[in-house]
Amino acid sequence: MLRTFSSAQPLGVDDYAAALEICATNPAMNAFVAARLVEGGPAAVASTFGVRNGTRLRAICWVAANVVPVEADDAALDAFASRLRRHRRRCSSIFGDADQVLPLWDRLSRHWGTPRSLRRDQPVLAVSSPPLASGRTMDPRVRPARPDEVDLVLPASAHMFTEEIGYPPYLGSDREYRRLVASLIDRGHTYVIVEHGKVVFKADIGSLASGVAQIQGVWVAPSRRGQGIATPAMNAVVQQILDRHASMVTLYVNGFNEAARRTYAAAGFRQMGTFATVIL
Repeated sequence: MLRTFSSAQPLGVDDYAAALEICATNPAMNAFVAARLVEGGPAAVASTFGVRNGTRLRAICWVAANVVPVEADDAALDAFASRLRRHRRRCSSIFGDADQVLPLWDRLSRHWGTPRSLRRDQPVLAVSSPPLASGRTMDPRVRPARPDEVDLVLPASAHMFTEEIGYPPYLGSDREYRRLVASLIDRGHTYVIVEHGKVVFKADIGSLASGVAQIQGVWVAPSRRGQGIATPAMNAVVQQILDRHASMVTLYVNGFNEAARRTYAAAGFRQMGTFATVIL
């Protein structure tokens, strides 16, 4: 039967439960948007567009600093693209399931221009078995960062961001970025190893919803790279997250980053999907 979709429309608080249900279709792939909705409550749906099949909400798209389509087929992507053509200056990236992001970008690219970077192959990796049960070595020094360590963590976070994205996370005042770093630390979502008063390893829980914790911001200090610190540190992070926060840990990585992929494989992560990111 032919499905008829509506145009993409802003959602309201009455759509909150339905938006969460759409994210729950694939919790591991949709953790980012689910977490934004859970953290913000019903009012957060103001940052989403939706398309309907009749009266039923069928797909959504998070539209804020990042654009993230969720469970969108071709008809939904057509509707989102028509709406998004007017939103170029508000967005820093489009990311999510590669099967949705890449065709969405095909629809937007002539309107939004040349991106800074187009990353088509970003394996989404997941692990749910505790390293402790698997006998994998864990670094006992890994721990949640303390609230009084914001100024210690900030340089590591900024260094990681700049390496990954290609430009610094702030220019001039670090106030807003510092607030973001502090928020992660206050929630117990930043894990560190500190040596001689400096962070040498860091990883954050960037999104937490529906039993899934998505790790972001994994970083090893340049002076400690190639010395075997990353795998036991990641094992410790996974164990602590499974103990305290979620039943599954996920992350995504650039397909060309062979060193990182080896580290995550050694920590028990296995691919369960593919993301793509358009950096604007």
